Amino acid sequence: MTRVPDEVRKEMRERLWAVAEGLGWERLSGIEKSTRYEVWTRDSEVGGKLTHYMDQRKVRVYIKDTLMKGFSRARLADHAQVLRVLGLPQDITGMVLRRYERPHGRLLATNLMIAWGQARDWKGILMALHERTFDQPGARPFAAILNSAIGKFQDDAVRTMVQSAADKLGIEKVVWL
Repeated sequence: MTRVPDEVRKEMRERLWAVAEGLGWERLSGIEKSTRYEVWTRDSEVGGKLTHYMDQRKVRVYIKDTLMKGFSRARLADHAQVLRVLGLPQDITGMVLRRYERPHGRLLATNLMIAWGQARDWKGILMALHERTFDQPGARPFAAILNSAIGKFQDDAVRTMVQSAADKLGIEKVVWL
């Protein structure tokens, strides 16, 4: 068994990420993702190529843990959609004072603090806004953007509870995507 060459890994990742983008990967259930991993494992252009470098039994895990692992994080890190839904300029390069990860966020030169992530992580996102603005004199906890607001997060009672928590923390906007 040999290591998958960087150029092969990069080509496969680009191919799979393009397919995942078209499928709306973040909205797929665990079962649907698992099915897709199996399809890729049996695909001669994906799993077939990988068997040149590893045992067939390891291909699915490699696809999941190496090729696809960063997909959701990379898509979530892209702040373009966040800026669009908040009505902020798309080119904020000069406006960003600080960048954050886990959860993603920005402190803008206007002292507006924004944070975003998956709706299921709402508590961490709201608390991150609170902590980050607490440590930055003059910063305002402007907006929490909650992605993949499906399942229980479509329920008005759940959204009302989250909004109540945001209000108590002084967060100006909660946006559900």
